[in-house]
Amino acid sequence: MLSASVQTHSHGDSALRFNEVGFAYGSRSIIDSLSLAVRRGELLAIMGGSGVGKTTLLRLVAGLVRPTKGSIELLGEPLRVDDQASLYALRKRIGLLFQFGALFTDLNCFENVAFPLREHSRLSESLLKDLVLLKLEAVGLRGAAGLMPSEISGGMGRRVALARAVALDPELILYDEPFAGLDPISLGVTARLIRRLNDALGATSIVVTHDVAETFAIADRVAVLAPSERGARLVALGTPDELRNSTDPYVRQFLAGDESGPVQFHMAAAALEDDFS
Repeated sequence: MLSASVQTHSHGDSALRFNEVGFAYGSRSIIDSLSLAVRRGELLAIMGGSGVGKTTLLRLVAGLVRPTKGSIELLGEPLRVDDQASLYALRKRIGLLFQFGALFTDLNCFENVAFPLREHSRLSESLLKDLVLLKLEAVGLRGAAGLMPSEISGGMGRRVALARAVALDPELILYDEPFAGLDPISLGVTARLIRRLNDALGATSIVVTHDVAETFAIADRVAVLAPSERGARLVALGTPDELRNSTDPYVRQFLAGDESGPVQFHMAAAALEDDFS
């Protein structure tokens, strides 16, 4: 099992690097001194309990919030939230799949996928059409190009959002709970699409999720965050097989879904007889 502090490759091999990153909302600490390098070309899953700070990490990578301490290196460059020109240039190299897709409800599926291309490229209408249809074909939904988001299922909407996220052939793709609310078939299809698109594009993917079985089937490595008084900390980093063999109490409880363990099911309260006396 690799620990949070072990670095086994050079900076040039990293698509993303957190250097002792901390983050807090006011006096409430969310992330505690996180150091983590994401290798180029890998699919890294970030897992942990609800509210532990997983989505906050994606917000930090996107430059939506700035670290309270430490620094972030993104695609070989320092992430400078205050430098708008640099930040916008980096964002063009990133794809983001929002939780539940976040499609534009007044645009059809074709125009949803075309949106980033219209905003950030100067393609002819003919070339743009071909590219959008190719992206929809990649997720199995070229036939839904003319449909509105309200006319397709939630699983299909997630796949259209995935086509939009990769429209610009990003180098880094961020997925925020891509499996939430999906039926087993849609979940499996989406998971396999994420893996295939990562490999086909030669991209790096970061998947924030709670789904253990599907995630372990597609991830190269998994990072597990656990809560602490000073904010989330990295307690495990390794391959799915390494995590299955982990002896860390939190990791074992999380993967098994056990009620007993470091994370307590019952909130501290007065003695039962005191409340019902």
